Amino acid sequence: MNILITGGAGFIASHLTDALLEEGHRVAVLDNFSTGKRENVNPKAEVYEMDILDEGLSRVFESFRPEVVYHHAAQIDVQTSLKQPMFDAKVNILGTIHLLEQCVKHGARKIIYASSAAAYGTPEYLGVDERHSVKPLSFYGISKHTPEHYIEAFSRLHGLDYTILRYANVYGIRQDPKGEGGVVSIFLDKLLSGEQPLIYGDGEQTRDFIYVRDLVTANRQALTRGSGGLFNISRNEQTSVNELLQLMGGILGTQAEPSYREAREGDIVHSRLDNTRALEALEWTPRYTLSEGLEETCAYYRLAYRKEREKSPV
Repeated sequence: MNILITGGAGFIASHLTDALLEEGHRVAVLDNFSTGKRENVNPKAEVYEMDILDEGLSRVFESFRPEVVYHHAAQIDVQTSLKQPMFDAKVNILGTIHLLEQCVKHGARKIIYASSAAAYGTPEYLGVDERHSVKPLSFYGISKHTPEHYIEAFSRLHGLDYTILRYANVYGIRQDPKGEGGVVSIFLDKLLSGEQPLIYGDGEQTRDFIYVRDLVTANRQALTRGSGGLFNISRNEQTSVNELLQLMGGILGTQAEPSYREAREGDIVHSRLDNTRALEALEWTPRYTLSEGLEETCAYYRLAYRKEREKSPV
């Protein structure tokens, strides 16, 4: 099957590229490399260096003829969305519309969209299921949710199949702590560099962490399942930021006292996504506990940091 992955040089989508190539699919990666890394891209993938807003996107579809499109290209940083709402909307909303137009024009069968738990806003109850009201706290949450409506409308009007996946907090290998990384990658960088981790708020805020390998499996299942559906992809578990730091310090054999800062605007205090619908419709189950995922991630980066230090002059 011909599969196009937007944002394919990024953290999550590069793992998805690897998995789909292993299954024997023909995969093309479309990325402008503004945040994605070239070294993340599997050499077996076809690469189109392009922004999703570029008029040349039509030529990519004409040349590659994707049957399915995984849409991961996005502006993903909450704080950037608050500072640059126009840029955030242009990439996440207009970029998705442009992609949908090409899907319809060139006969793609299905789009699988990477949405976000940020769409829900402050939870009215936990765990948050797909029936929960949508009241985003940030422009990022708005710009990730709005394309869901366009996808549903394109499906009604043009027959384009879709599956929408709302991600909980994803972590794992290839997440960049220097760019728009999540708290796991940022803590890892601080702990391995011997620097003091920063925590915004009192650290008792909770998140639902899911390992990238489990997320990829959910995406693979969506290739043939979940038609016309919206699904939370999570472990349906809560872990506080303080607990996370303590767990990571234990794995790495180093304990660091964090520096607490004022809570940031647009950050949710507690989050846990109910994944029942995904378990049933996608026939998917997350396999990695938080400890198991962190063990694998920490082991990878501990080796990578050691190699980097060995290369650096004394």
